[in-house]
Amino acid sequence: MDRRTFLKAGSAGLALSAAAAHVPTVLAAEKPKRVAVIGTGWFGKCDLFRLIQVSPVNVVSLCDVDSEMLAEAAEMVATRQVTKKKPKTYADYREMLEKEDLDIVIVGTPDHWHALAMIAAVQSGADVYVEKPISVDVVEGQAMLAAARKHGRVVQVGTQRRSTPHVVDAKRKVIEAGLLGKVAHAEVCCYYHMGMKGKPETANPPDHLDYERWTGPAPMRPYVPKMHPRSWRSFMEYGNGVVGDMCIHMYDMVRWLLDLGWPKRIASAGGLLVRTDAVANIADTQTITFDHGHIPVVWTHRRWGSPVDNDYPWAAFIYGEKGTLKVDVKKYDFIPRGKGQALHQDYLDEREQYPEDKTEPRLEIHAAPANRRHMRNFLDCIASRGRPVADIEQGYISSASCILGNLAMQLGRTLEWDPKKGRVVGDDEANRLLARPYRKPWVHPTPETV
Repeated sequence: MDRRTFLKAGSAGLALSAAAAHVPTVLAAEKPKRVAVIGTGWFGKCDLFRLIQVSPVNVVSLCDVDSEMLAEAAEMVATRQVTKKKPKTYADYREMLEKEDLDIVIVGTPDHWHALAMIAAVQSGADVYVEKPISVDVVEGQAMLAAARKHGRVVQVGTQRRSTPHVVDAKRKVIEAGLLGKVAHAEVCCYYHMGMKGKPETANPPDHLDYERWTGPAPMRPYVPKMHPRSWRSFMEYGNGVVGDMCIHMYDMVRWLLDLGWPKRIASAGGLLVRTDAVANIADTQTITFDHGHIPVVWTHRRWGSPVDNDYPWAAFIYGEKGTLKVDVKKYDFIPRGKGQALHQDYLDEREQYPEDKTEPRLEIHAAPANRRHMRNFLDCIASRGRPVADIEQGYISSASCILGNLAMQLGRTLEWDPKKGRVVGDDEANRLLARPYRKPWVHPTPETV
């Protein structure tokens, strides 16, 4: 029996309490989990620090292709984790996974690196927390799901609306309580003015960034200032635009709230229609209809103009015979139709319980409680070997559906999806686009090769 199997056996049946105290304690039969992070930028650190807050993990290594970002993250981790030790640092995740014996790996890279890093981590024997969307194309997601199941690993996806306290309450107090009545329509939207503005001149990447390795399997494009570390989201080479960044959160939330599986058909229209003078190449205007049969879910985004509802610029609206539920990351409102009691709830603020949240750079205060609960659920399932609330299969469904929305817009036609075959019905052209070409020497994963 190896070390990992011994620890699993010793901790079987033990779960971390969802009401864990601020100062985490070690379960009697368990040693602290050995943790690594691949991608130490903004949300990679946010995820890691929430994990540290709920469990006395031992962060043993960090990996990033930006040496400055990596060094800064190592210093921050040393001040935050229980051991006060500075983790080892690596520039290549493959070397790290080969040298370190890891229990948990957090994948917080840009989207175009999620698949290769996550698959390598589960192949090494680690359980994985991977940020959303899980992939930039559909076949990547299929390979990630296959890898998780083949290697028997727990994989939690960072669609943390499923663990957001006020959203959980809305599900219980409004939907499960029957206050909406019959539901037959939902809308999800984002009206933030996202994306790089203007056309900055190309430049040499900074010396501390290995741009060749950062680009990895994605198409190589000229470097422009500010695309790293966060504005890479403005380019389709590295993700799926506003749909992959923002739609997946709200669409996944609605699927969870209403217990929806795969959409049967997906249609989309839009494009880069207004901000044509900017370097960003992601659609600034788009509508997608996810047809679930009895409940169509309609996504709309505009990177220009005004929101439809100023109080809910990035949100979900669920319509029932008896009322309407509005939900976003900070609150929800139930508005009854006719007589009935309106309900409102704001996000849970835990800054007094977790004072370090007050000074953490770029932390979204409203998201921290959700991330902590998402991590607790992840840890519970590592102990029980169960499926987490945002299991990789659910992440695959939501990510692939959003990607198919972009493909439907690109092709100008409705796509009918066969979830059993993982193919678009009767559309060879669409099926050829389910896996985008990888830049050499990187090799695209498939379910058969993981």
